[in-house]
Amino acid sequence: MKFQEMLEIPDVGQRWDRVRRFFFLRESTYDMTRNCNLRCKGCYYYRGDKSKTRDETDPEKWKALFMSEKDRGITYVVLAGAEPSLVPELCSAAFDVIPIGCIATNGLEKIPETVGYNIHVSVWGNDRESETVRGAVCLERQLANYAADPRAVFIYTFTGRNIKQAEEVAVDILDRGGKLSFNQFSAPVGYKGDLRLNDRDRRAMAEVMGELLRAYPDRVLYSPYSIDVHSGERSLHQRFGCPYPRRNPNAVIGLGKSFRQYRTDLTWDMGAACCVPDTDCDDCRHYAAGSAIVTSRLKQHVDCLDDFLAWLDYVDTYLSVWVRGYTRSPNPAP
Repeated sequence: MKFQEMLEIPDVGQRWDRVRRFFFLRESTYDMTRNCNLRCKGCYYYRGDKSKTRDETDPEKWKALFMSEKDRGITYVVLAGAEPSLVPELCSAAFDVIPIGCIATNGLEKIPETVGYNIHVSVWGNDRESETVRGAVCLERQLANYAADPRAVFIYTFTGRNIKQAEEVAVDILDRGGKLSFNQFSAPVGYKGDLRLNDRDRRAMAEVMGELLRAYPDRVLYSPYSIDVHSGERSLHQRFGCPYPRRNPNAVIGLGKSFRQYRTDLTWDMGAACCVPDTDCDDCRHYAAGSAIVTSRLKQHVDCLDDFLAWLDYVDTYLSVWVRGYTRSPNPAP
């Protein structure tokens, strides 16, 4: 079946039109501060040079940066760093200029409701596990801050240590009204610890993901193809090829042309620009990377209808995680 013939199927064409409306999104990421209230084992931020910059703390200078970003076509921002919730005035400066985006946070501090971005709260297990791996009891504080917050999506990050905890933590989040999606620990370059997953871990992880998706289809924001993509033996780069500038120096088209990863001093380096810098590309199955990598590989998913339906569901799911107010459609794929 040719691609145009697929689009002539009413339900398929409608879903294509729905996700295509968001193809205007052009992202860059911004480290807002070097400071953090946790010290997580395996943290990518404190690997490499990006944490050695000085912090620019003037909201007006940040606002000027976002104005220049808007002028060059950036329509979506991801605020990260060490811990962006520690500098809410800088988050506000971003939202005032570019109103579509996301904040990646550990969830220990409440981000003001006037900052209307989606908020991704990173969960690394139950409170016993958090105390061991992150140095603090996290889950109860995260739930108190964000369980009822419509901006929030709790991102359960699977590691080699916490697969058996996932169901109890997920049920706790969902029973208190939270929304849930999944990530997996993608090792920084040179990491040797026990958070890294092996193939057996990923198979067990995929089983848990599938069970939770079937049990809570309305509040677990994930798709069967997401499970396949992020739990496979090959990394995202090995399977699809990574379009971020760190692996794709082409400055003419796509992410190589538009994406920048700004550090806390408002500088950026194309040779290091990646959505999760200093990650080992051969281990990268990060949910944030997948949202751009898989979406950009439409041509690899139009050889048959099943592949295209799976891709549509993946894109629809990622939009529900990343775009405020977007509601995921029922899964169309086998």
